[in-house]
Amino acid sequence: MVDRGIVRAGAVLEIDLGAVVANWRALVARHPTGPVAAVVKADAYGLGAKAVAPALHAAGCRHFFTALPDEALAVRALLPGAMLAVLNGLLPGTAPDYVAHGLVPVLGSLSEIEAWTQAAREAGRALPAILHVDTGMARLGLSPGELAHLPPLAGLRVLYVMTHLVAAEEPDNALNLVQRRRFEQACAALPPAPRSLANSSGIFLAGFGSDLARPGAALYGVNPTPGQPNPMRLPVRLSARVLAVRDIAAGESVGYNATWWAARPSRIATAAIGYADGLLRSQSNRGAALFDGTPLPLVGRVSMDLTTFDATGHATLRPGDWLEIIGPGRTPDDLAAAAGTNGYEILTALGRRFQRVHIPVS
Repeated sequence: MVDRGIVRAGAVLEIDLGAVVANWRALVARHPTGPVAAVVKADAYGLGAKAVAPALHAAGCRHFFTALPDEALAVRALLPGAMLAVLNGLLPGTAPDYVAHGLVPVLGSLSEIEAWTQAAREAGRALPAILHVDTGMARLGLSPGELAHLPPLAGLRVLYVMTHLVAAEEPDNALNLVQRRRFEQACAALPPAPRSLANSSGIFLAGFGSDLARPGAALYGVNPTPGQPNPMRLPVRLSARVLAVRDIAAGESVGYNATWWAARPSRIATAAIGYADGLLRSQSNRGAALFDGTPLPLVGRVSMDLTTFDATGHATLRPGDWLEIIGPGRTPDDLAAAAGTNGYEILTALGRRFQRVHIPVS
């Protein structure tokens, strides 16, 4: 753990911006057909968009995506000259904010296209936009029926046409090829424009390169190739302070509702982290932490502020020591496997009570 003097928080979250930048550069090398953007929605997947986005911009990234306009406005001034697009589209009444701050809406409905066309007329100039075509996700994006009734796009400067892959992390899933074919057919019916296809995992699919890739989770260390070695660096290290260590007899329980009972005399370490900090309650009796590189099983229920670990056999462990919750030995994907979720949720759930340390790019 980085030495930052007195730590008044129960846990320390270290974010290595150099690792995020290295991941972006690795993805650039894998996507020779066009630039690689950075998706910095959800506060850069919990790592801090106001630190992450400028680091990527300084490294040469010139295309950024958020989910919501408020997220984009929070980093707009930090990204001079960069394209900053909003994936969730043009929210009602927000067109003036987009125009004033140079935000690019990802238009996924006829009503959004109509509203942005009207904004262009009022602005007296063509306005940039990205068209979103739905090829199988069935969430946002222009459906085949809407594409068939697409109005003239006069007044819009279409930067890209994009779609979102359903199962790119499953390279043998037939939906990948179905979506690529549907996307090609949709683009052929639209005015010519650059295309944006691959997300994090899509960059690792053969034949899915395009004019702009849009990785998110891979930038932050989540494995884009599940079942294979992770090609990305882990930028995150989360350490929690041990508050108490106590010996209990065989047959005693630990935690709320007595969901774990000691089968032998046991040593229990209580750490200052809980579900209020994003350590998901679904990891109760399933997760682990590391002490000196050795796993300590998570025992009992994860509570709001505290979590207990079985430190039996670790006589040197003392209050004030630190446990590795996330790090090289316990990645977000490892926590996700224990919690029955994915690495995306592990990162975006990270709480605000940590002492956060952004390690600058060296």
